[in-house]
Amino acid sequence: MTSPISNTGPSASDRSKRGETVFNLQTARSMLPLVRHIIHDILHTRQELARQQPEQRQLDRQRHTLDWPARSRRYQLRDEISAKERHLQEAQAELENLGVVLLDPAKGQVGFPTLVNGRRAFFSWRPSDEALRHWHFVGEKVRRLIPAAWNLEPQGSVPGQS
Repeated sequence: MTSPISNTGPSASDRSKRGETVFNLQTARSMLPLVRHIIHDILHTRQELARQQPEQRQLDRQRHTLDWPARSRRYQLRDEISAKERHLQEAQAELENLGVVLLDPAKGQVGFPTLVNGRRAFFSWRPSDEALRHWHFVGEKVRRLIPAAWNLEPQGSVPGQS
């Protein structure tokens, strides 16, 4: 495995030719508190939606026979679900704007795009991880520990970028 090589530009993260953000380890780690907050928000919103949507479907099926309190509940749920779906889309768009990829929405796993030995890869984080310590190539599921040598590289380095 090749150790990271410095970017040519002064910034800690850069845009590749396709417009995708390429993170170095230091930048990805510095963004983790914000990303952790966004992911917590996404997971919480998904849980609330999972709790409310079955009730909404049941009320929708019975819509012709509902009394006023149940009909009112149906309208209230529709509005709440719609607001939560918008909130979820906004949180996912915030990750996207940061250049972070939501790899597994159900688990909250995200990837910080990078390059390793010239191949597209991710620094990988899950809510169960206390810190950013894993990476994997794009298309792979198996996460690998970040080599200790990558922690020693100067600011602005991207693993294996040449």
